Amino acid sequence: MEAVSLRSCILLMVKRKLLAAIITMVLAFVLAGCSGSGPDNAGSAWNDHLTGSMELKYADQFHVDYYDDGISVVTVEDGLRYLVTEDADALPEWLPEDEVSGMTVITAPAHAVYNAASSAMDLIDASGGIGSVVMTSTKAGDWGIDKIKNLVEDETIRYIGKYSAPDYEALLESDVDLAIESTMIYHSPQVKEAIEELGIPVLVERSSYESDPLGRLEWIKLYGLLLGKGDEAQAFFDEAVAKVEGVNTDAVTGSPSVAFFSVSSNGSVVVRKPGDYVTRMIETAGGTYALDGITSEEDNALSTMNMQMEAFYDKAVDADILIYNSTIEGGLKDLSDLMALSDKFNDFAAVKNGNVWCTEASTFQRTTGAADMIVEMNRIFAGAADDSGMEYFRKLD
Repeated sequence: MEAVSLRSCILLMVKRKLLAAIITMVLAFVLAGCSGSGPDNAGSAWNDHLTGSMELKYADQFHVDYYDDGISVVTVEDGLRYLVTEDADALPEWLPEDEVSGMTVITAPAHAVYNAASSAMDLIDASGGIGSVVMTSTKAGDWGIDKIKNLVEDETIRYIGKYSAPDYEALLESDVDLAIESTMIYHSPQVKEAIEELGIPVLVERSSYESDPLGRLEWIKLYGLLLGKGDEAQAFFDEAVAKVEGVNTDAVTGSPSVAFFSVSSNGSVVVRKPGDYVTRMIETAGGTYALDGITSEEDNALSTMNMQMEAFYDKAVDADILIYNSTIEGGLKDLSDLMALSDKFNDFAAVKNGNVWCTEASTFQRTTGAADMIVEMNRIFAGAADDSGMEYFRKLD
């Protein structure tokens, strides 16, 4: 009965907040139009207190500006802004109140994080901030990262339900001070509103929208900022960049064509859209994406698209290398599993030449592995005979 009452109260609060938010946005728009002020506008109070910006080499989905009094403003490409401060109850007087009211205020370092964005967990861990994560929306059995799986199993990180139906009481009981959501939360906007109504700031992260693999990895700097692990995050990122810069593409002959794909249960083929971060990894490692130039009729922001087997055959039958994506439909034990998906694979050049590989199941939860994946791809493209010493790819025989 109490749970039902709590849900009713939350829904009522959400409705009230939606109305208040609309009024606030309208007022903020009018005031901004009258004053011409804003974090990006010359002559505003912000410029008088700007001290610098976070150096970003590859990421283009977020930006961070630093200001006096330990204030940082994070701008994410979806238009949302976050004001990061050491004390949300003692903001400096120079901050324009009308503009701050349109931002999400985050107290950093955060100490009790609800992370509903699985791709962020590995970045948080690599920054040294995993101890601040107390809750997740991913079950233990769905984690391919052993360390995280173990933490969820022993409830050091507590599973509190799917991202679309979290346990709100648990969030309150644990004094959560930051919720991290993927853009999937926009399919359940009432959940985001309900969490915010509980007084918990919600960051919607967009690392998966980065087209550069090192851009995805560079989000570790943002988590370093939010969790008080800036130096550790920077050091990890610098080391990863050095690995990529050390890749020897001269060892690769002729820039081999590579098809990266999986086959769905209905027989269609799931491939990466040209220009996404996986195809960029292939290029950085010295290969060429075999499906470059394909276009999707689906108008969405997904990095993947579906093709009929016949169309995939036409594009990829002569590809030098096939890489099967095990993270979507599950892995393959050997080449016979691939043949079982379609007898058309018998005609593929890569199959005939014994150059078929697959990813390990945890590959894309391990966001920090981008540099090592590129290094391993480079080995494959250079003619590696087997997968010895590889963490992310396995050869199919």
